[in-house]
Amino acid sequence: MLTASDLEVNVLEFRQRSYQFDRLATVEGTELAVFARTETESESQFRPRLLHLRLVVPLAWIVQDEQADLLRVAKDGRALPMAPNAPVVEVRAERPEFKEDGVAWRRVERTSEALVYLPAEWADRALAPPAAQALGLP
Repeated sequence: MLTASDLEVNVLEFRQRSYQFDRLATVEGTELAVFARTETESESQFRPRLLHLRLVVPLAWIVQDEQADLLRVAKDGRALPMAPNAPVVEVRAERPEFKEDGVAWRRVERTSEALVYLPAEWADRALAPPAAQALGLP
């Protein structure tokens, strides 16, 4: 299993975007890693806003792809998922619930500028007030 120092020196690729490690927190006995990314909402808008994206994933699901020199999410904690080849779309153009590499995901809008990606099976628990605070979620 990766350590916090492994996470700090690598980026995690998710939905063809790179996320930086933010923190570890334990929720219901499971260590969850939080990754963060800030991006512009839409370059085509007159006044685009900054979006603050968070990705919450169990630490045991994170694997290192040494060939690509980045981290990926693999539910079994071993097999490297295939690199996606779909075009990147704006965050709000994505479906709020989707499946990727056998994991059901949910995107939750916490504020108009803060969105969180979580495995669907963890969403309710991780967004409950004490857990959300420990995870540093807005």
